[in-house]
Amino acid sequence: MGFEYLTNVPLEQARKDYIQLLESHGFGSKTEVIPVFSACGRVTAQAVYAHICAPHYAASAMDGVAVNAKDTFGATETTPVTLQPGQYVVLDTGDPIPEGRDAVIMVEDIVKNEDGSITIHAAAAPWQHIRQIGEDVCAGEMILPGRMTVSPAAIGAMIAGGVLEIEVIRKPVIGIIPTGDEIIPPCTDPKPGDILEFNGSIFSAMVRQWGAEAVVYPIVPDKFDRIQAMVAKAASECDMVILNAGSSAGREDFSARVIRELGEVLYHGIAMKPGKPAILGCQGDKPILGVPGYPVSGIIVIEQLLKPLIDHWLQVPPAPAQYAKATLTRPVVSGLKYEEFVRVRMGCVGGRLMASPLSRGSGVVSSFMKADGIVEVPQGLEGYEAGSEVNVRLLSPIQKLQNTLVVIGSHDPLLDELADMLHLENPGLYMSSSHVGSMGGIMAIRRGEAHAAGCHLLDTNDGTYNRSFIRKYFPKGGVRLISCVGRQQGLMVAKGNPLNIQKFADIAGKDVRYVNRQKGSGTRILTDYLCAKENLDTAAIYGYDREELTHTSVAAQIVSGSADAGMGIYSAAKLYDLDFIPICVEEYDLMIPDHAWDAPMVRELLTILKSDAFREKLLAMGGYTVENPGEIIPL
Repeated sequence: MGFEYLTNVPLEQARKDYIQLLESHGFGSKTEVIPVFSACGRVTAQAVYAHICAPHYAASAMDGVAVNAKDTFGATETTPVTLQPGQYVVLDTGDPIPEGRDAVIMVEDIVKNEDGSITIHAAAAPWQHIRQIGEDVCAGEMILPGRMTVSPAAIGAMIAGGVLEIEVIRKPVIGIIPTGDEIIPPCTDPKPGDILEFNGSIFSAMVRQWGAEAVVYPIVPDKFDRIQAMVAKAASECDMVILNAGSSAGREDFSARVIRELGEVLYHGIAMKPGKPAILGCQGDKPILGVPGYPVSGIIVIEQLLKPLIDHWLQVPPAPAQYAKATLTRPVVSGLKYEEFVRVRMGCVGGRLMASPLSRGSGVVSSFMKADGIVEVPQGLEGYEAGSEVNVRLLSPIQKLQNTLVVIGSHDPLLDELADMLHLENPGLYMSSSHVGSMGGIMAIRRGEAHAAGCHLLDTNDGTYNRSFIRKYFPKGGVRLISCVGRQQGLMVAKGNPLNIQKFADIAGKDVRYVNRQKGSGTRILTDYLCAKENLDTAAIYGYDREELTHTSVAAQIVSGSADAGMGIYSAAKLYDLDFIPICVEEYDLMIPDHAWDAPMVRELLTILKSDAFREKLLAMGGYTVENPGEIIPL
């Protein structure tokens, strides 16, 4: 019988029920007393009252002289008054007001005489330019109410009021326990089968951002007794515990059993994706959260289920999420059973925010790094069609999205270099590239979803690149083709070429495992064309239907040993230290629609394309020819 999660509870209900369970066991914030000097950003446990007045003496507010105001009455421009040395006292800002004096005259308003007297031309009002006792804060007055975040200015006010220590809500300590026989500490030379432990670093950084402290425990192998002992230890030392991995249904997934034997499990299985195997448990008032091992799943789980606990502990309202309407560039298909969180890259094109879904694999942590927003697909909805307007929870500020150059189309590492150079040249500009193949780029430009698209589409009739496709798909014009680079396409093979692959037709060899690019990409069109030209039966090529989205991902499969050959560009082969069999030099160009031509990001991009720095960068990468980058190609 297959394993089934015990529950499939809606996310919102799970959050509510979890906090209620924990509160019934006494879960809540603890306090500590700390020096005021280190209190910035902390939350007050209770109201803070001044111990002394600020200022605690009558003080001069100006550089000048202290006088008895009565001695100055009658002074005007036409009838000045002269005060003898015994009638005034020279002082600086902040000096105490001497006994018998009740006004300060600014130094700019007096005339010094040779005999030591001073002349004034305006009468002083009683208590002018004097800071009264308690002008800022009076002893016994409330400086800060409880449950308020301490600001830098509040620190100054408390010190002025004689408060040197305050009681604040103690930061909760989150214990993070990584588990797994295959998990190893971070290193630069992992062996096959080793998985670097980086979830602990991600989770600890996240909880610190939320105002908590983190303790990452040593990696625990998949042994029930050892996991149980470490969880018990963490629960005794920390306020909350994250048990990472082992929440699913494998033969060594012990998390639910461990939590149940140490305390109790409220729910195992939440109606959310990614993250559905999450376990909500506790030992008394100590939450123990079972988190899936895949990093994206883990990130979503602690964001949705741990952060509310930290906010509850700190007694701070959750930061309001910012949402914006955006148009999907590709469909989002979702299951009806779960609330799903889909990461998207974003940019503003033609006055509309565009959202391009990123890879949805639970292990693809880089997609979270690249994401500008998250589309939250409600439970019970099958998803959204391409072109749909959806609400996106923003991860990037709207100003950044408005200054992001959106590139959708064929992949090339030079796009990453262009993005880097663009931002270095103008830190206020950004570039977002989504790799959907050359045809995908053409369609994105037609739909008004991008500022530019990379393309290298071969016309198999005449051997030219890109021009005929633009004439076909843009018969009325409206788009310009910009020369970028010539690039060497060929077969990438393992170092030393152990299978002795010499020409394209050799991919049909019985011992060759091929890895292909996705349909619609320029490289795939070229590969299909070469197969037809060589009379190769693609059905007989082992792995021909195995598709990757980028040149570097094809190279990664070959260097890992899971494939023997794949079509790609020389720079990707060089990056992975693979052997390379040249096949042809192709044109890789950029399409830019007329509506984006004058956008500042586009103008900056064209400047960089024409620069010596860009040329030098490409030549160093290898496999490129650079003739007239940035120039318009006649159609």
